[in-house]
Amino acid sequence: MRVNHCGEVCAQGLYFGQAIGSDRAVLRQVYVAAADEELQHLGLMSQRLVELGGRASRLDGLFYIGSITIGVLAARFGDAVSLGFLKETERQVEEHLSEHIQRLPADDHRSAALLRQMQADEQRHAETADRLGAAPLPSLVNQAMRTAAQVMTRLSYRF
Repeated sequence: MRVNHCGEVCAQGLYFGQAIGSDRAVLRQVYVAAADEELQHLGLMSQRLVELGGRASRLDGLFYIGSITIGVLAARFGDAVSLGFLKETERQVEEHLSEHIQRLPADDHRSAALLRQMQADEQRHAETADRLGAAPLPSLVNQAMRTAAQVMTRLSYRF
């Protein structure tokens, strides 16, 4: 659950960064709404970590600052690319959550329910980005995003 918690820290940073970097008020509203929802997810993950006797990653602050920076940069590439970044982020998060749900203990129904709700929310964010004109990202960018997520996952799990 620490990894999922850290993912929510990163997601809200990305979307706040995209809101900061966007020139269009309507897109700033979309990014802020997504970031707010990720903040709600973060609260759920924080509560679940406490319930399970876990703790947040010591690297969350670093990941948050890095995510804001990446979000601002994505926004500076223009609306279609920024929306494509949001869509691809959510697609990869949804995939990641599916893997985590599969690995949960069979009797951890509460964690599974929380992750499934988050999955539905992430899918809705991706659909919103698509509806607003998300451009497909180059495969090299998608792979770089996947690699960055794997690094974050390993580091947040360990630290």
